[in-house]
Amino acid sequence: MTSTTQHDSSYSWLRLVISLTIAIVGNAGMWVIILVLPSVQSEFGVDRASASLPFTLTMLGFALGNFYMGKLADRYNISTVLLFSSILLASCFIFAAQSNSILSLAVIQFVIGFGTGASFGPVIADTSIWFLKKRGIAVALAASGNYLSGVVWPILTRDLLLNYGWRSVYLVLAIAAVLIMAPLSLALKRKISAESTRADDLISQNKAQNTQLSPKSLQLFLGLAGLACCVAMSMPQVHIVAFCVDLGFGSTVGGNMLSLMLAGGIVSRIVSGFLADKIGGLKTLLIGSSLQCIALFLYLPFNGLVSLYLVSLIFGLSQGGIVPSYAIVVREHMPAKEAGARVGFVLMMTIVGMALGGWMSGWIYDLSGSYTLAFWNGILWNLLNLVIIFSLLPKNIRRNLVTS
Repeated sequence: MTSTTQHDSSYSWLRLVISLTIAIVGNAGMWVIILVLPSVQSEFGVDRASASLPFTLTMLGFALGNFYMGKLADRYNISTVLLFSSILLASCFIFAAQSNSILSLAVIQFVIGFGTGASFGPVIADTSIWFLKKRGIAVALAASGNYLSGVVWPILTRDLLLNYGWRSVYLVLAIAAVLIMAPLSLALKRKISAESTRADDLISQNKAQNTQLSPKSLQLFLGLAGLACCVAMSMPQVHIVAFCVDLGFGSTVGGNMLSLMLAGGIVSRIVSGFLADKIGGLKTLLIGSSLQCIALFLYLPFNGLVSLYLVSLIFGLSQGGIVPSYAIVVREHMPAKEAGARVGFVLMMTIVGMALGGWMSGWIYDLSGSYTLAFWNGILWNLLNLVIIFSLLPKNIRRNLVTS
């Protein structure tokens, strides 16, 4: 890398701040449906399973959006994609506020999920292009926008929901998409120089040779690893509330544990970002996945209130940095011009893993009558993830880890 490249510049950090702000607004659509679920269920007079359909379709749309919006970002640039996403989201939020059935809301939420995808994978990929030395922490901060959105919007819209109803929340989000997300998207029009891209790609080519895999093969292995780790990750995240209810602690305690996980996840993402800058994405990913596996084991012997709070915090601190690490690995080994599609595919697979794991854990619970086997299922998927990630490490590093 020459001294004239644009990586890690003051503009790179300004761009990161803008991207993070966009992510906080752009990811609101996947959290709002959770926030308004009880109100929607009450108004439409449906059961809890039917009321959950909009969230399920949101996640499906979100998975597809990460991949296809990423491909569009590679072709047209991130500014155009985010501007399109802001218009799409604003329109869908308005339509959602006028929904007259749970089915129509679910369909609209699918499109919202697709539009939301632009504010996760593509934003992470674009951020990675502007950093080399500090790529790990930059990607981690960009990825934290999704969690921060889940923290900020429930607080900002709580009184609105109580006083004016769930439809008003959608209208406020539509205004935010137009007034905040759209103009900030235009601020990201600037493209990185060809010289900076060449410097980036040269480093990626050197690291890619160590894996002895083609970019396509590496992408597929990372996608499978991402699916496996997120099947494991989904067990506590999706079912912690129900787990606490089964233990007699109630849904409020479960909700608090979930919040604790998310808070720990933000800390984990930032710490993992710093770590990735020191030791690289693959090693960071291996550490995060190993810690997640240990945390899953801890859920088996401990079921007291205090111990579950502690284990949930440990789990959050373990897993939060895993997903951003996949994006870092992709960017360390693959060309910048393919960042959107490559990162989008791998992150799409992690979301599919969350959806599959959430369903699978519930299915196992229905068969067995408890979550014990569901935790073991998550542990086995986590072990598969560890095998894949370990196999991607260079031979000399694998040898050192085995002999140490």
